[in-house]
Amino acid sequence: MSNNKFKILIVEDEPTICSFIYTLLDTNGYKTYVAPTCELGKSIFTSYLPDLIILDLGLPDRDGRELIHYVRQKFMTPIIVLSARTTEADKIEALDLGANDYITKPFSVREVLARVRSVLRRTSAARAESESIRFEGLEIDLRRKVCTLDGKELQLTKKEFEILALLLSNRGVIFSREEILRRIKDRAAEQKQILLSSIYLGV
Repeated sequence: MSNNKFKILIVEDEPTICSFIYTLLDTNGYKTYVAPTCELGKSIFTSYLPDLIILDLGLPDRDGRELIHYVRQKFMTPIIVLSARTTEADKIEALDLGANDYITKPFSVREVLARVRSVLRRTSAARAESESIRFEGLEIDLRRKVCTLDGKELQLTKKEFEILALLLSNRGVIFSREEILRRIKDRAAEQKQILLSSIYLGV
């Protein structure tokens, strides 16, 4: 059965493991993105709002727990930790920060797929709710990039949508013009980063 409506972000710096997981998910119908660092993981997450994150903790630039904290500031996107850290303390800390599941390395193909399906089943309804921004008669669907006013869809450009989503997500916060432009910059640079990371990971 195709699962291609779901997008999954893999944040893992080990090329062999990342390529293996990417192939596993891709062949099972998931749309998959990869990032070898915490910072690139943040960038891809912000750009594409994946349905699920598979996260290694031992990343080269930051501890993976920083990404959990970053996501949990605004989103309930499910996170499965996939780590070589096996102590009870590591697991408890990751779960307390907001991870939904924890898999230790080495892992089996069937286990990863089962955990992915289970977490997506449990969280898809809650996530859909968290990705809608409502203000009076205005509603923004962040996943589908659709904005409606009193039930009627508004025809917005990509940049207009991003500005509106930014302002409604941060009501009461004053942004300078430069800050708004920085936050809604074109995805061209991010697409290039994704391409480069894919080449690096050989996927």
